[in-house]
Amino acid sequence: MANTGKRPFWAHQLVEYILGAGLVASGLQSPTPLVPSILGGFVLLYAAATRGALAAFRLIDRRVHRVADPVVVSVQIVAALQPWVEVDNATRIVIVAIAIVHLVVWMGSSFTQKSPSPKVAASQPPGDRSTEIGRSAGRLAAKGVRAFRTAKANRTGK
Repeated sequence: MANTGKRPFWAHQLVEYILGAGLVASGLQSPTPLVPSILGGFVLLYAAATRGALAAFRLIDRRVHRVADPVVVSVQIVAALQPWVEVDNATRIVIVAIAIVHLVVWMGSSFTQKSPSPKVAASQPPGDRSTEIGRSAGRLAAKGVRAFRTAKANRTGK
């Protein structure tokens, strides 16, 4: 269960998607789009690769994500303040503001993972998503067959 007073990880991921999209949008509006666009793409991929409800790839564990978030925030701030690649001043402010929001979200998020039931944990290796999807599909099909048979029996009076 999530820590009391902490936001669930899916909300953390959702905010990271929004922040990444905000960085990309900021790059599209900027006369110098390189830095915010790359940062935004990185944040989007980072959120998509972390195991969670909104993950696309499930490559990074939440514990690693918890440690890496301050590093990502630092990279955002360094990218905004670096002197080598030209960045518009308004875009620098947006990047730093997004980094601060990212840090605040990180501080208020729960990174705990729900442990599977002992029966499910014993029957499948951790992270075996295809088995989980197959079982869910099988259960759904069985419920449909059972509902059809019940409806048919009710119509025929059996």
